[in-house]
Amino acid sequence: MSCPINTEDIGKLKIFIEFVSSQPSLLNLPQLGFFKKFIEQLGGKIPEGGFQHNAGAKAEAKDDIESDAKMEEPKPEEDSEPESDIELDLMDTIIDGDTDPSQEMGEDGKIPTDDEIDQASEFRGKAAASYSNKEYEDAINFYTQAILLNPTHALFYAKRAQAFLKLCKPNAAIRDCNRALHLNPDNASAYKFRGRANRLLGNWESAAKDLRQACKLDYDDETDEWLKEVTPNAKKIELHKIKQERKKAEKEDKARRERVQKAKEANKKAAEENEKKQSNTSDDDFMSSLGPDVMDAFNDPEIAAALQDVMSNPANIMKYQNNPKVMNLLKKFAGATGGFPGGMPGMGGMGGFPNFPGAQTQTQTHPKSDSKPKEEYDDGLD
Repeated sequence: MSCPINTEDIGKLKIFIEFVSSQPSLLNLPQLGFFKKFIEQLGGKIPEGGFQHNAGAKAEAKDDIESDAKMEEPKPEEDSEPESDIELDLMDTIIDGDTDPSQEMGEDGKIPTDDEIDQASEFRGKAAASYSNKEYEDAINFYTQAILLNPTHALFYAKRAQAFLKLCKPNAAIRDCNRALHLNPDNASAYKFRGRANRLLGNWESAAKDLRQACKLDYDDETDEWLKEVTPNAKKIELHKIKQERKKAEKEDKARRERVQKAKEANKKAAEENEKKQSNTSDDDFMSSLGPDVMDAFNDPEIAAALQDVMSNPANIMKYQNNPKVMNLLKKFAGATGGFPGGMPGMGGMGGFPNFPGAQTQTQTHPKSDSKPKEEYDDGLD
């Protein structure tokens, strides 16, 4: 079964455990209480006392942590441009939002009587007259009375929002517009005045969206003028966000490709180490199969040198035909490996042997043969 934890995380865990093992009292720190509890659940016991800062261990741990941080810490964003650095227009016309308590919204679910509907209409008329006279506080109070009598009329909230805007209270206006749109999602006035409130607060994208919807539902020149005012800033912010999203996607793709590459390299390294381990194991098994007498013979420099000599050139076996000690060992090797290279009589071919004690690399030299043809002697006789 494959391990569900990746190699990199296992390496970090190993570093942590090695460091804690050197100073177990470290686990008494509150931040590591979860690990202390885990150890104790398994029957372990953590020594009492506070953590003693050991200079050597501390330096070593610091090196490990810094190394891991360099590996894991994401690279800082390049060419990153925060939204505050965008050059926007009309920034000097933004106002601070009002912090007044929420205004009266009427009773939820109330069904007004006919008499209440009529009274609410009267208050609406008084509110409109006050608004025309620029008596905006009075207009707000009259609209509030109308809302209390008939809280189901979306236009009352939208018109009260308009009066709030005259008093530079955009947050109150937004609350009223949200209520109006809850009652009537197609109320153009609510979109218009909420868009204006967002513009005063510097919420350029929200303002453009609301004003655009208001023009779509019920076009008027004032709404269109407000929309033209906020559109340039809204577009700049939109383009900035698109640019940032593209950079983010590119970074994520680059990080993903780097993770894949690291995983491939780790897998390749693990495969190479496993192959090397298996090769060493095979060599050890082969040497063990030869028997203790053969293994002891390797300590004899004469035998080791002779074996290396024959391995470099099978024809050199002829040198040792009269040496029983060497020949006996060579025959055992031939039996274990299937013969010697070069097809010596009765011994067949054989691949390379593993390294063994006492063997030295020898270079077989061969006398140069004179390939020049001999000159024929002509005695002049037929």
